[in-house]
Amino acid sequence: MLSFEATFDGLAPIEDELGLIFDSLEGGAGEWMPDVVAGKYERKYSRGAVWKAFEEKRRERTAIVGFYRTQVPALDMTLRIRFPPLPSGLGVSVYINSLSLFAAEAVCGRFVEMVRAWALRYPTAYASAHSMADDQLSGAPSFGRDDETAHRDGFDKVYDLYWLNVFGPKLVESVGRERMLSTPARRVEELSNGSVLLVLWPTAADFASDEARVAQARAHVHLRPDLDFDRVLRTLRERSAALLPVESRFHPDVAPVLSRLPDEYAISERQRKIAELNSFRPPTPEEWLPAALPSDVENPERVLESYGDLSEGLMAALHTKVPSIMDETPESLTDLDFYFWRENFPERYERQLINGHTAPALGAFLGDVLVRRLGGTWVLRAKMEESQVRVGKRVWLPFLRARRYMQSRESLLDYSLTQFFREVERFRS
Repeated sequence: MLSFEATFDGLAPIEDELGLIFDSLEGGAGEWMPDVVAGKYERKYSRGAVWKAFEEKRRERTAIVGFYRTQVPALDMTLRIRFPPLPSGLGVSVYINSLSLFAAEAVCGRFVEMVRAWALRYPTAYASAHSMADDQLSGAPSFGRDDETAHRDGFDKVYDLYWLNVFGPKLVESVGRERMLSTPARRVEELSNGSVLLVLWPTAADFASDEARVAQARAHVHLRPDLDFDRVLRTLRERSAALLPVESRFHPDVAPVLSRLPDEYAISERQRKIAELNSFRPPTPEEWLPAALPSDVENPERVLESYGDLSEGLMAALHTKVPSIMDETPESLTDLDFYFWRENFPERYERQLINGHTAPALGAFLGDVLVRRLGGTWVLRAKMEESQVRVGKRVWLPFLRARRYMQSRESLLDYSLTQFFREVERFRS
């Protein structure tokens, strides 16, 4: 992840003022070069497409243009511009989804030279490039400050040190230019505009190795003599440990839905979440009876029609957000599990709506899936929650399952539709 904020001449023609950004990008990006420019429309990357996108996205005071890749490695790059009467400024955010790409010194070297060229042309107070996950663990950008203070003061002292750093003249002077230039690091270069470029380690991909962490701690304490080396190093090692890959060993009945959850958390939290989910064991489904309660409805066709209306209503409400719901398959149940969990549905919506509409509709839909996919048969009861679906030697209670399922966000996993279907499937014969 690269974060670069700088000033530029907002009154000059944008093609002239921003040309060097793209000269350096095209010369240095290589394997992660964007191939799509997103203005009002998406276009294949070219310099002409870039200026067209700025023309489309320019407002009176701002312009934001996106850059992406359609191939591996994935790239999400954003260029933000502020024009007068606001203080003129540009911001570049680059997210490259391939840390392993930066295990090569040649790739890292081109990246450093690109940022160096930008820093020489566009004055910056501070810029950095580092692992996004470790950046999050470092506490950036607030570093324990309230939002107002962090916004006002920015990176006003060396709160942390990253793989690549550009310190603006003001920050250099606050540390002491001689001290800054004597930092133990892979590369320390004083730029002609008074900034200092500091690269800690030859390759970005090795940032979490113990050798790199020792170098990071040593350099940080050099710049901040008020810090304790052992404490800084211990914190860095804890961050490295938090980022160690954790193999997923999810409970097989809920693995299809659990495997989707880690990506919903900040990248710095994902390994810890995988470990937590590995230990999750859902309770064995109890929404079944060994023998059916006899049907007590006078008009089964009308009851089934009402269940169909409920199920169709659910499909109509969710088909754009959960397209697979129209297929009424086991996979659609997993998609529903994920959707309701991601939306925190049981806690975001009124309980009256959930109990009166969502849960009954979900029970009807779940029962229909058991009928369609497992050859089940409805056994209808006047009290909806007692209605059953016979599959094999057991009868199952989809409405009861749906009610328990919709109690809370935690219950969406404890009583998942995915697990319920698999349990029923096991007892089909």
